[in-house]
Amino acid sequence: MAHQPFDTARSADAAAVTAPDGAIVRPLLVLDGAGSMAVFELAPGEVTRAVSHATVQELWHVTGGRGLLWRRQGEREETVRLHPGTVVSVPLGTVFQFRADADAAEALRIVAVTMPPWPGDPEEARREDGPWLPTVA
Repeated sequence: MAHQPFDTARSADAAAVTAPDGAIVRPLLVLDGAGSMAVFELAPGEVTRAVSHATVQELWHVTGGRGLLWRRQGEREETVRLHPGTVVSVPLGTVFQFRADADAAEALRIVAVTMPPWPGDPEEARREDGPWLPTVA
């Protein structure tokens, strides 16, 4: 078995970039071929663009703020409340959109694991129709 070096990161030290859906993302760590981890933030009152992923799926753990996540797979769709401790899945091909509560005291903060690792391809996140009007650029 080939060894991959272990790594350590601090989310506060990670560079912030804009995700394809418009949320702020701080990429953290990558395990070659297995997955990557990042922290997403959305300011109170902000709404992302609806997207689906072409090759990756995700697991989310909400660590701060409050909001809503809408997901759709074919005819099945649901909206779930997000608050610290909520854990959700975004399987491959799922259309999703999320929003932060306008009256929240802090940004909606989500730790996400992406499998396989985020590829960096601009075509990975496909724009879709969602239930809310996006507010992010």
